[in-house]
Amino acid sequence: MAEKKLSNLEGCVDSVIYKNKDNGFAVLVLDAGGEPVTVVGEIGAVEEGEDLKLIGKYIDHPKFGLQFKAHLCERALPKSAASIQKYLASGVIKGIGPVIAKKIVQEFGDKTLEIFDKTPDKLLEIEGITPKKLDKIMENYKQIFGIRSLMIFMSKNEVPATFGVRAWKRWETAAQEVIKSNPYSLCGYGIELPFSEAERVADSLSLRRDSIDRIRAGISWVLSENAKQGHTCLPKDKLADVSTKFLDIDFKTFSNVLMQEVEEKNLYIYNKNNRQFVMLNEYYQAEDYISRRLKIMRDISFDNNIDFSNVIDIAEEQFDIAYEEIQRKAINMALSNGFLVLTGGPGTGKTTTLNGIISLFQQQGLNVMIAAPTGKAAKRISELTGFGAKTIHRLLEVEFSDGDRPRFKHNENNQLDCEVMIVDEMSMVDTLLFDALLKALPFTCHLVMVGDCDQLPSVGAGNILNDIIKSKIVPTIQLKEVFRQSQESKIVTNAHKIVSGVIPDLTDKTSDFFFFQRLEYPELQNLVVDLMKNRLPQAYGYDTVNDIQVLSPTRKGPTGTIELNKRIQYDINPKSKDKSEIKSFLYTYRVGDKVMQTRNNYDITWKRFDDEGETVESGAGVFNGDIGIITNINKILGVVTIDFDGRIYKFNQAMLEHIELAYVITVHKSQGSEFDVVILTVFGGYDKLYYRNLLYTAVTRAKKMLIIIGSTNRVEFMINNNRRSNRYTTLLNMLCEDVTETYGVE
Repeated sequence: MAEKKLSNLEGCVDSVIYKNKDNGFAVLVLDAGGEPVTVVGEIGAVEEGEDLKLIGKYIDHPKFGLQFKAHLCERALPKSAASIQKYLASGVIKGIGPVIAKKIVQEFGDKTLEIFDKTPDKLLEIEGITPKKLDKIMENYKQIFGIRSLMIFMSKNEVPATFGVRAWKRWETAAQEVIKSNPYSLCGYGIELPFSEAERVADSLSLRRDSIDRIRAGISWVLSENAKQGHTCLPKDKLADVSTKFLDIDFKTFSNVLMQEVEEKNLYIYNKNNRQFVMLNEYYQAEDYISRRLKIMRDISFDNNIDFSNVIDIAEEQFDIAYEEIQRKAINMALSNGFLVLTGGPGTGKTTTLNGIISLFQQQGLNVMIAAPTGKAAKRISELTGFGAKTIHRLLEVEFSDGDRPRFKHNENNQLDCEVMIVDEMSMVDTLLFDALLKALPFTCHLVMVGDCDQLPSVGAGNILNDIIKSKIVPTIQLKEVFRQSQESKIVTNAHKIVSGVIPDLTDKTSDFFFFQRLEYPELQNLVVDLMKNRLPQAYGYDTVNDIQVLSPTRKGPTGTIELNKRIQYDINPKSKDKSEIKSFLYTYRVGDKVMQTRNNYDITWKRFDDEGETVESGAGVFNGDIGIITNINKILGVVTIDFDGRIYKFNQAMLEHIELAYVITVHKSQGSEFDVVILTVFGGYDKLYYRNLLYTAVTRAKKMLIIIGSTNRVEFMINNNRRSNRYTTLLNMLCEDVTETYGVE
């Protein structure tokens, strides 16, 4: 599909084929001087009869012909009587149809819209318009033209229509006034326009760079960006250094605005270890609640040393199993205290121990729920234990969202009917999600948290599992011994060597752990493709897309996810006349491509169908890290159908911003998932991305086979680099405040 240079296009909207009110994406036919042109893009709430000025690119589609992909849209009110009549007849204003529209325009001609604006009472002269009907017409007119005016304002400042829609949802008719008085309000909760784009709007309004609104938004933006890197807070001195440079202000101005924000409780300052830490309100509230809640659970369960040995003995006979002493202790502690962290690496018996805990809780007649942070993790724990599991999001039931933040049906006012909550893959659970889960649990609910503390921390902000373990406020059992049957797997034994800082034998190719040295990028890429496309499917019967997952420590460079995805797609799913494709900023997508969602979307709906095509289940939400397959692309509407483990979603083109090819994903994105075969590239890139815990996490994603391709020196560097992810949080200190007695970690 060939693209031409950036072009201008003007004309009147002849017809609207498709529009999405949530994000402003539209497909329309524009009358450009008598020539119809199909236009696609984020244009906003466009209607027939409107005059548009567009900047974009012509795309010559082999099936649908010439299309214009609009990047920017400037809108004008229809001017001629004919275009005004078409505009009103389109039904844009409730109460006015084709007949009434014709009568109005015949009476007022080119001055029709001026009548609506200045002397709407004159519309009562039109047959069929009563005073009551006029009130409804004008109420709708003001709303419609408020949206139009806002979208025109946003497009002039090159702000995508999506953010205009969010602003209208939040402020409605006051939106434009709010934005003009403080464009940095667009950076806030529920809209989340990037700070740099808000700067552009502010500059167009000639606002001062030293305004308090700008500095407030800038400080919060720095904290928000660091939250994306895992930090729930920042040391005040670091925040000051970054913010003063970023905003080009002096320290005194920064300090004054910061203290104002603290006084108004938009930001919080927490003192720990004789150092001040600054937090966004939501993270302070979340860590404070988690701390207080876990302390209450500790007080309820502390020193409940009830002996359940007889019950465990019966379970051993029932399940024909002999638990190790440490496993018995974990089961007993879960039953007696109802409050436990169970941690350990692969092959140490976590699943066996957990099965015992779940079964014995259920035998007591308690309602047990099992949750995990991702769909893959929930499916995995369900398969391993035989007990049903859900993602935390689906358990809490997302009702709606403001920007990237969900609102759950289950909360402190509508708690889950749950007596035992088992949370698997706790290392992946971030601060805000754990806060939401705890609020939805009754205070009497037992809580068992299961995870591997040697894996990477959560993608979202926080370091929940490690902070809880270090606080010793929760009884913790760490399983260390690898069981004999697991010792046969080099994946398991080498994973334990790696986490202990021991370099495994990379020349041993007798089991399920393989290493291939490749010191040139083209050779490495060629081997990855050959393994996926030919060698593994032919020798072992593995499916290229469903069974094999390539992992990389980095997104950038020849072995990073972006370039390697493009190379693999070129060989695995090449361009074809028989396959529809659609372009996004980063990739071209085709039917059959393996893709991943990179940001939570709580609003998009999905359906599950039976073999006859009937809907058997429906719901909403797709989450960061979910992997699916593109099954259909509708170029006319810009709609992409993606199958995520049987849940079928319809994505419009704007939503593709948060979709990426997933033949290769980062190690961070693989957390909580397991794959039959993992191919790991370990070669070039920044040293800070190559460390022991990342390698350990990658190795433990493989169920049946692990193949590392790259440099032995790089593998050794990773194992010797025991850099832990340093995350700024306050939870550990909050948990340790006013606590004199703690549990040990065994």
